Amino acid sequence: MVPNVNATPVTGRRGVYWQTGLCLVLLAGAGWLLRRHWPTVQHGALRLAVADQGWLLVAALAALGTWVSSALAQQGAVARRLPGGRLVAAQFAASAANHLLPAGLGAGAVNLRFLMRCGLPAGRGASALAVKGAAGAVVRLVLIAALAPVCPGLLRIPHVPAAVLLAVTAAAAVLLAVLVRARLWARCRGAVTAVAADIRDLHTRPVRAAALWGGSVAFAALHSLVLIAVTRAVGLPLSPARVALLYLAASGAAALLPTPGGLGSLDAALALALTASGTPAAAAASAVLGYRLLTMWLPLLPGLVVLGLLVRRRAL
Repeated sequence: MVPNVNATPVTGRRGVYWQTGLCLVLLAGAGWLLRRHWPTVQHGALRLAVADQGWLLVAALAALGTWVSSALAQQGAVARRLPGGRLVAAQFAASAANHLLPAGLGAGAVNLRFLMRCGLPAGRGASALAVKGAAGAVVRLVLIAALAPVCPGLLRIPHVPAAVLLAVTAAAAVLLAVLVRARLWARCRGAVTAVAADIRDLHTRPVRAAALWGGSVAFAALHSLVLIAVTRAVGLPLSPARVALLYLAASGAAALLPTPGGLGSLDAALALALTASGTPAAAAASAVLGYRLLTMWLPLLPGLVVLGLLVRRRAL
């Protein structure tokens, strides 16, 4: 029996179409919200324009550190030594690519190509990216669990009606049953097994394990520091622990919506988290604008230039 070689590409294209369609819907919703709340956003931008320059400099330096920490975590997820300068440049380029494609596809593609150029097979490269992603998710959950008792009452679990909870549970059970019976389950199980084996192997190398976990913690902490410094710059009376917890919770929630770079989803989640903590809407808008300006909009064009240079020099 001859295998259908066209099945996988078609499935992949359909997945991209669905993700792109969902992304466009989410971006349209974000645009509608922006138009509806434009006076608040405009007032927030004016407030950011007269913010404390010293704190904005701290935020900018923290933003630069996020790419170094991302490179450190990626090195920790790989057994062989990677070229340090090109690794940091690849993380910078990956962040720019991530703002153009939904669901982290841009960053994943750039990092995978970089690892393959460094001599890793495609399967090993994908596993290294999964290890790094898993470490980042664990670090985020641990930090939220550590900060939640320090800021009691800040994160409130919404009341969910019993009927809704039952419907969600039933849907999850049906989805799990479908996955178990489908061929996709065997592939997912194989991928999880490979990632678990790589994690165990990395922890036999203390230096690599320290780089993986240290870089993951630094990445989350530095992103939190960016928002903390921006809130200080615009004069928000929030403690660093509260801001860090709000950022971690909001960014985790925004990750469930596959927009490019969290565009719209992260902005709305951060603004909602800040206003729910008692921050005025205009002040929350200025903090979100400052954070996104330093972590997304200002680095976007230089990141694309670096991406082009890496491709031209066959580093990707």
